Amino acid sequence: MNKYARYSLIATAVIAMSACSKQEQPATGSQPASAPNQAAAGGETVVKIGQVSPMSGPISHLGKDNEYGAKLAIEDLNAKGVEIGGKKVKFELVSEDDQGDPKIGTQVAQRLVDAGVVGVVGHLNSGTTIPASKIYSDAGLPQISPSATNPDYTKQGFKTTFRVIANDVQQGKALGEFAAGTLNAKKIAIIDDRTAYGQGLADQFEGAVKAKGAQVVKREFTNNTATDFNAILTSIKSTNPDLVFYGGMDAQAGPLAKQMQRLGIKAKLMGGDGWQTPEFVKLAGDASEGQYASSCGISRDKMPGFKAFDEKFKKEFNTDVQIYAPFEYDAVMVLVDAMKRAKSYDPKTYLPEVGKTDYLGVTGKIAFDDKGDIKNGAVTVYQVKSGKWEVVSTVGGEAK
Repeated sequence: MNKYARYSLIATAVIAMSACSKQEQPATGSQPASAPNQAAAGGETVVKIGQVSPMSGPISHLGKDNEYGAKLAIEDLNAKGVEIGGKKVKFELVSEDDQGDPKIGTQVAQRLVDAGVVGVVGHLNSGTTIPASKIYSDAGLPQISPSATNPDYTKQGFKTTFRVIANDVQQGKALGEFAAGTLNAKKIAIIDDRTAYGQGLADQFEGAVKAKGAQVVKREFTNNTATDFNAILTSIKSTNPDLVFYGGMDAQAGPLAKQMQRLGIKAKLMGGDGWQTPEFVKLAGDASEGQYASSCGISRDKMPGFKAFDEKFKKEFNTDVQIYAPFEYDAVMVLVDAMKRAKSYDPKTYLPEVGKTDYLGVTGKIAFDDKGDIKNGAVTVYQVKSGKWEVVSTVGGEAK
């Protein structure tokens, strides 16, 4: 019995060792899940591109708008068939939700690095884009934001940061000059949401209106989740302003406009690209009528590829473009254009080509300065008329 027991133990050990050995050996041709390029059917290589935006929370409609723009770009690229360095590639979008929170923004940025993406389009908010940019820079990954407008994003000296949209120096100046010049506003009240975007734009606007001789009679602040502005507006009403400027997003601008109307404040409301959206009109209702906001970029009727993009977007996602989807689309295309010119999807190889971009996209001509800002960034001012945003004026920009 002892002899048979020994044979049984030996056999069990051999089987166990064999099983362990098989588990440690990957299947032929497989790669780790985090590998940036994986074999795909038909001999193509999968190249991952990251996308980050707030797809939950109060501005999730804007985050999904961005994601849809990226998805459409990936679909179009794969439908055409792209070769890089003589090799067929298939692009895959790796999408992350940063909830508009800087802490979560850095977490998902690291997750994209670990997932092996070769470039990132995002983030949407300046407050998440700026801290995440350090992580991408450390990893050597090109990052193109379609919507972050705070100047500090490209002032950090990183070689990896780019944006396909005008910054708040340009936007704040255009809005300030329009308010104090064209609208002849003499007394202006300013509110911001204390985010990198909202406060940053409000600061630039304040400097511009003061330079034009207007008086800032009140400067107030709230946060990016508030919905009750009665205390702030009551304080502002006593100063009898000609215009109220709000630096923030549409989720707050809509209720703000309604509460201004309810309190009998006759001043016009003005803001930036964060609430130049169909959602603002929906949230504000008839209080949206006559209000002003800017958008970074030339007007959509002058964008060389917007009409075709808009038709495809509506057909694919059964919804209207909010703001940044066409810029997100172009940002993906700029990354891939750089890969094609470099004949490589390795970030170390194609990163220098991103800075040399000379690309005609859906939104117009795209080229970057030495900081990564778009050259000759345009700003368009809109006004709500009969429930729709209509173009008032455009400063800068190049359609072709």
